[in-house]
Formats: sequence, structure tokens, C-alpha cells
Amino acid sequence: MQLSALSALCLLAPLQLCGAYMGSGGYLSQLSEIPPPATSAAPPADPAVAAAAPAAIVAAPAPRTGPYAEGVDEAAAFAASTFPLAPAELIARAKEVLSPAVGLGTKDGGACLAEDFEFVAQVIGPIGREEYLGALGTFDLEASFDITPNGFGFTVDPLQTNRVWFFNRVRATHTGTFMGAEPTGKEVVYPPQVQHIDFDAAGKIREYGFYTADRRQGNTGGLGGAFGFMAAVGKSPPVPEFRPYKRSKRFRALLKFGDFMKRFQK
Repeated sequence: MQLSALSALCLLAPLQLCGAYMGSGGYLSQLSEIPPPATSAAPPADPAVAAAAPAAIVAAPAPRTGPYAEGVDEAAAFAASTFPLAPAELIARAKEVLSPAVGLGTKDGGACLAEDFEFVAQVIGPIGREEYLGALGTFDLEASFDITPNGFGFTVDPLQTNRVWFFNRVRATHTGTFMGAEPTGKEVVYPPQVQHIDFDAAGKIREYGFYTADRRQGNTGGLGGAFGFMAAVGKSPPVPEFRPYKRSKRFRALLKFGDFMKRFQK
């Protein structure tokens, strides 16, 4: 396979994955189990005063504090934002451009893409709008795999209020010939991927990208995008970036050196 064709496949894979998008013991129960504070004996109260007194209120335990507990004041961040589209509008727009009718520009001729659009992933990109559109239609993963994207967790970044984050956990079945590999019926289970879409004020996409969130899950060796499908059918090119992560010799040597030096620190 020529490098240009391979690059196009790597670019288009995540886009085609988007085509199908669209109790007890908890904190509250613990509050109900908090015993009332102990009180000392007191003389009987005046019945008139007792009738007017409010019932005792049991205070909830103080929330945890610390550098990782407070988080971002999202309400204040969104209130201060000058971006014209509200979070609910952005999430609705993200789901619209991910729909089969739009497909992140693969189904609408690029109408949803801004002029300064860029595609960027963990390895591939950034790729500009024209190169991105020029690669459309080169490959069709849906002809080789029955894909369920399983998108979830859509949220707007309070510190970059034009960006929508979301996750997916792709499941697929190898049903057709792919890169010379005959259909096997194998189930392909991707690691969770975190993805983002940046919009401009007109609701057009300025940037789309994705990254593996947990490389130890799934059966693609931690690979996402097209790389995961290549690995699943045994067609990964002989390039480290296209294959499951493996520590380099230098990194392994560095770790061994670190373990060796620890012996002298005891």
C-alpha cells in the first residue's frame, strides 16, 4: 500500500467510526445514618417556647478539601465566556456533525468545516481542510467492518468554551476484506478514546482530534483510529507508530538503571 493511501486511511478511520453516533451505601444514604449530636440533660422548656422552636438540623459532613477536590468553577467560567454558543447548543451541534447525514464533513461535502479546519490525532496531523477533503472516499471501513461507535460523555470545556469533549468505546466485527485480509468474523474491541471538536462562532468545525485514553483495554494493543483495525487483522505496517506500544531499548535501559540506583538509596 502506498504511503499516501495509508495516510488517507488513518485520517478517515475515526470519521467513519462517528457515522453511527447518535444505590445503597452512597453519600446520601450515609447522611441519613448520621446520629444526632449528644445533648446534656436540661430542665423542661416552656411549652410555648418549645412549640415555636425549629427542629434540630443535622449538618452534613464537610466536603473534602485539597488541591484536586475543588475543581473549576464551571458556572463562573461559562458566565465569563465570550463565545456566543452556549454549552447546550455546542453539544447539540457536535451530535449533529457526528450524525450519519454529516459525518464530520464526509457526507456533506465539507459544508460543516471552517476554512481553517484541521484534523489532528495522536500520530496523524495536523492536516488542513483541503488535504482532509481530498482524502474522502478513498477508503470505506464500513464495507469491511460492522461498527458500533458507542459514543458518550459529551461535555463542553469550561476553560476552552468552544470545545466539546466526548468518549467512545468502539466495537466492530470483521465482515469484509480489509487490506488483503479476508473476513474472519473477529470481534474488534477498541480501548476507550477521548475525542474533541472545536467550533467557530458560526458552528463550523475548526478542529477535530482523538486520542487513546487507556491503552490497556480492548484487543487492539491500545491502538485507535485505523491503526486499531490494522492491528486486529494482522496488517499493521512495519512502523512503530502503527503498532502496539513497546518500550524502546533506551527506555528499558533507563528503567534498569533506575532500579539499579535504588539499591544504593536503601
